[in-house]
Amino acid sequence: MADQAIRVTGAASALETAVQDKNPHKLGRLLLTGAAGGLGKVLRPRLAAFADVVRVSDLGAALGNDAAPHEEVVACNLADRAAMDALVAGCDAIVHLGGVSVERPFEEILEANIKGVFHVYEAARRHGVKRVVFASSNHVTGFYRQDERINARDLRRPDGYYGLSKSYGEDMAQFNFDRYGIETVSIRIGWSFPEPKDRRSLASWLSYDDLTELMRCSLFTPDVGHTVVYGMSDNPSTWWDNRYAAHLGFKARDSSDIFRANIEAQPLPPADDPVRVYQGGIFTATGPFEPK
Repeated sequence: MADQAIRVTGAASALETAVQDKNPHKLGRLLLTGAAGGLGKVLRPRLAAFADVVRVSDLGAALGNDAAPHEEVVACNLADRAAMDALVAGCDAIVHLGGVSVERPFEEILEANIKGVFHVYEAARRHGVKRVVFASSNHVTGFYRQDERINARDLRRPDGYYGLSKSYGEDMAQFNFDRYGIETVSIRIGWSFPEPKDRRSLASWLSYDDLTELMRCSLFTPDVGHTVVYGMSDNPSTWWDNRYAAHLGFKARDSSDIFRANIEAQPLPPADDPVRVYQGGIFTATGPFEPK
């Protein structure tokens, strides 16, 4: 793979400048998997603040061919062990967003989310990468009710095959720290879109700027071991307690409260609707997927 290391040029955004002021050190090469996904597209330009070179990867058809001056674009299938090994070579850290991001049949989840995360950590071990940021999900604990408040040490209660795969990813992260010293921050991402769409996402919303700041903290905070953090903005009402991730120093600046009036004007779903009952919402009732 050709070395295309080129420093970022041009004026940095206000957010990028703030990030670099807080952390004057940058990585040499950072790998972003899932670069063509929803959050991958959001983070792809923003990660330029954290590394001289960002190697971006996804399936070829989704990834496209355009590369910024600071980027290396590499098509790769997470289920391909040899390709993943080559993808990780030469990287200083990994932001692993890749995989299926919705509830799907197990066979689809298996290839991208279970084999994929295994291949990421195996490649990290072989190439000496010591920091991974893993995009876990709130669906790891989706079967808790919305009237319960939980923290990262509470029992996991996955709400589907997707949630199970993210729970497995967290186990991989813990195993690789205990055995090989590879540190991971597992971010149980809430609802990360421009704005909430309903009462459930009002509680779990994570703004893009807060996601970027959480990425910065996750990449550069020393001695994280395996830290699990719920990815959420400073929402006035939430179900999650991040006391065990306080060492990351993450301080959300945004809040879903600005959307509250519009959301609360919506009619309430029925009392037994999973979207109203469970933290995982509709994921708790999706499937099973019968073979055709």
